[in-house]
Amino acid sequence: MPMVSIAGKEVELDEEGFLTNLADWNKDVADYLAAEEKVEMTDSHWEVIDFLREYYDEYQIAPAVRVLTKAIGKKLGPDKGNNKYLYELFPYGPAKQACKIGGLPKPTGCI
Repeated sequence: MPMVSIAGKEVELDEEGFLTNLADWNKDVADYLAAEEKVEMTDSHWEVIDFLREYYDEYQIAPAVRVLTKAIGKKLGPDKGNNKYLYELFPYGPAKQACKIGGLPKPTGCI
């Protein structure tokens, strides 16, 4: 497992770049992971990340893209709860890429 130094702290990532210890996550880690994913974080990105982290806290699972889209639509409205919007923010897969940046495990069913 690779170790990376982020803001003076050693953080362990798995072979796909996901955090191995969810407690290591913070904004600096998110910014580092976003840069690795070539995602420039905006308020819209953070809104999805915050939503995912709340979802994970409540259900202890990272949602697959279909569940994510539906849940975001319920909470943030249909203009944000659709594939087009989410793929514009996270082009390599809204669930997988957003969960990685958010310090969460890889969603179930993601390859």
